[in-house]
Amino acid sequence: MNKPLLLHMDGHDLSLAVRRSGTAGRMSLRLAPGGGVVVVLPLGVPEAEAERFAKSQRDWILARLRAMPGRVALIAGATVPLLGMPHVIQHQPAARRGVWAEDGVINVSGREEHVPRRVAEFLREEARLLVAHRARDLAVRIGRKVGRVGVRDTRSRWGSCSSDGSLSFSWRLVMAPDWVLDYVVAHEVAHLVEMNHGPEFWRLVETMVADIKAPKAWLKRHGPELHCYGTSP
Repeated sequence: MNKPLLLHMDGHDLSLAVRRSGTAGRMSLRLAPGGGVVVVLPLGVPEAEAERFAKSQRDWILARLRAMPGRVALIAGATVPLLGMPHVIQHQPAARRGVWAEDGVINVSGREEHVPRRVAEFLREEARLLVAHRARDLAVRIGRKVGRVGVRDTRSRWGSCSSDGSLSFSWRLVMAPDWVLDYVVAHEVAHLVEMNHGPEFWRLVETMVADIKAPKAWLKRHGPELHCYGTSP
């Protein structure tokens, strides 16, 4: 599409993105991490069909939006997942350890008004360390070398691979279960060899992770929930 589209549904303004798939046999739809809509089109299907298809799934889209939890601020007493396990944010004003996770608690020292920012920074850094380590390990296994590895707050995709071998991931993956994060990292590392989603690409992903269906299903169902966490309500 030449410019982004907006879907207007029951008071919601939703962005509409289109993805092409060489293996898809029919159109499919999912909610994007940021709450928009992504339509996957098989090759040969006109992009104009994406909007028509999305509108035909109006009831499903609205039901999923209603089921999404509200915004969760990263304040003391809030619960946030870390690698899929719930952790309670606890303010430790007298401590001198910065921010650390231990026994289901994310401990935060310093002034209380700085808790949300410091927790967000902690999660981003944990994500960066995890994805960088795993990406480089997997790249070695397939005989490739990773360039720069970074994390961002991406809204439409969980990871990306550039032509120079640099990888970028959503920091919010650190809140997903470990095996989901592993799948996304393997997915992007596989693009170092295959810059497509053809059969050879998926066979390569399967050499790096035991299962691809379960994490894909988890992200489709729970991915949007990870974007409910932020520094403010």
